[in-house]
Amino acid sequence: ADEVSIFYERGRLPEGLQSQVEGMTELGYVRAWLVTPNGRIALDSSNILNGREIPGFDPSDPPTFYRTGRFYGLFTTDMLSVLAPVTSNLQVRGYVVLHIFLQSVRDSANRMLGVFHLTALILFLLSLSLLLVLHLTVMRPLKKITDATIQFGSGNRNASISLKQKDEIGFLANTLDLMAQDLARSEDYQRRFIANVSHDFRSPLTSIKGYLNAIIDGTIPPESQEKYLRVIIQETDRLVNLTQGVLSLNSLERENMHLEASDFDICQLARNVCYAFEGKCLRRGITFDLVFSSVSIPVHADMGRIQQVLSNLIDNAIKFSRDHSSITVSIQTMRSKALITVKDHGIGIPKKDQAKIWTRFFKSDESRGKDKEGTGLGLAIVKEIIAAHGETIDVVSTEGVGTEFTFRLPLAKAESRPE
Repeated sequence: ADEVSIFYERGRLPEGLQSQVEGMTELGYVRAWLVTPNGRIALDSSNILNGREIPGFDPSDPPTFYRTGRFYGLFTTDMLSVLAPVTSNLQVRGYVVLHIFLQSVRDSANRMLGVFHLTALILFLLSLSLLLVLHLTVMRPLKKITDATIQFGSGNRNASISLKQKDEIGFLANTLDLMAQDLARSEDYQRRFIANVSHDFRSPLTSIKGYLNAIIDGTIPPESQEKYLRVIIQETDRLVNLTQGVLSLNSLERENMHLEASDFDICQLARNVCYAFEGKCLRRGITFDLVFSSVSIPVHADMGRIQQVLSNLIDNAIKFSRDHSSITVSIQTMRSKALITVKDHGIGIPKKDQAKIWTRFFKSDESRGKDKEGTGLGLAIVKEIIAAHGETIDVVSTEGVGTEFTFRLPLAKAESRPE
């Protein structure tokens, strides 16, 4: 009785101990035993081996913490047995032994390994899919962008990335494509600009050099030298005008929208510009018709730049007007804008050339034949100035009838009309 007293209270199992031991089977254990120090089974959860002696159980050599097998021949199949000593006052008073089928443990382990392997396979496939997605959506596009950038850097402006993605990488690729196109257009423009400038400078310089050599070597007699010196001065003026035109365009591009805007009378400005060309018009019998909706029409703009616009348009009109014709300068108000029109009755602009007249250095065949002093920059300057004011300029022209240029300027605040 002493050897099992650790498990009893007043000769009976403590309340609930029996149910606790039996309840262990519900947690997956096959058997739960309470064993005395000398190897007698005090309590078997299955109530089969209660009171049975464990053969070969040596109290002086207690079993290991766990063991596999048939546990001293008490089972007919291999079991996994786990022992835990019950101590009191530093003495072993008994053991709690739990048994479970070894095959059940192996089956559980195999099931767990199967779940682990399946989980590992799923994680591997997910990782592989993620890597594939990253390769297709990030790595490969970045490789294309890198290759295209290297080609851009080596001078191949025709390289294209051509990504159809609508994310940040696609936006970057499209931006690089646009940058490459802009660089290609810029380089093409620079080549054409240099070619045009070289052509327009070479012609007057060749004439100047030729006439000077002819004067020096006596090919041109002294009595004719004055005539050719005047031609040299004329060609020199052409070079000066060309240089001033190029500088003016570059200045406009640098300043961009930085205009010195103020309120001024556009009608008075138009009169002053026409007066400046009066001498040139008298020699050819050309007259001005000034048609203003009011005596004074204040506008808000850069007066100096608008004077340059009117001067270029009127000078252009005079160049291509027939002798004894008229040039009409019309200024009308329309809501909050002043509508300015310069119209001539000259040779007109061929339809095929009308879209090109704003291009720098462009001069139609008729212009070259009639106007040897033109630089082809006047209308380009006009367009830049009007664009800097946030407005546009339009042209209507018919060959043999004439040309009409029209642009708008904002009225001064006090002159704005209601919609």
